[in-house]
Amino acid sequence: MDFGTIIGLLLASILVLAAILTGESPIIFLNAPSALVVIGGTIGATLIRNPVGAVLGTFGVVMKAFTTKLPRPNELADEIVELARTARKNSLLSLEKVTIENPFLAKGVQLCVDGLEPAQLRSILETDMSFTIARHKRGQEILEGIGSAAPAFGMIGTLIGLVQMLTSLDDPKSIGPAMAVAILTTLYGALMANVFALPLADKLKVRSKEEALTMAVCLEGVLAIVQGDHPASIDEKLKAFLEPKKRTVAA
Repeated sequence: MDFGTIIGLLLASILVLAAILTGESPIIFLNAPSALVVIGGTIGATLIRNPVGAVLGTFGVVMKAFTTKLPRPNELADEIVELARTARKNSLLSLEKVTIENPFLAKGVQLCVDGLEPAQLRSILETDMSFTIARHKRGQEILEGIGSAAPAFGMIGTLIGLVQMLTSLDDPKSIGPAMAVAILTTLYGALMANVFALPLADKLKVRSKEEALTMAVCLEGVLAIVQGDHPASIDEKLKAFLEPKKRTVAA
């Protein structure tokens, strides 16, 4: 569970609500036509831009911003070095009995056990990496599209409200509701974009980079194991992926 994402969303939402509640009548911030323009328009534009399956799949990608907890690269490197020691001491087949939590590393080790050549192994794992990153990028792009569409439809709602207001200046009672639509749609669009869509898109970018790093560590480590490299050599090779302060000396 990523508490940073949850805390950030809650903090932003609470502060906005607090600002609303400090006013005289919070109910004035609720306006169904404004919500319909922004939410309906944003959903419609998103579906026009992207296949339905990709939009629905974005929900699963977004969950990574809340739930994904990737192993630290230094811990992953240590685990790979330990696997290399086991394989060197016993055999590659002995790795089949080792419990590995990281699914990408587990897949790579299983391919080692199955006896694939290094070139085949690299091809399969690099393909897996590229498609995983591509799925994440599609989710990021959809969220960024939502972040750009929501304020745009907020502006459209503002124009609708202004037209309604200007065409009914002879009726003072209708000016207030029309002005509410004009202003609130802009507010709703800005909130949807800047509290939800764009921050989550940025978090997914960070998650994607982190996952790409862990997959690269796994790929190079597994290739080194199948090639029979010495554990100390593997440790040095994997240290290149780590920040200097996170590099440890192999035992």
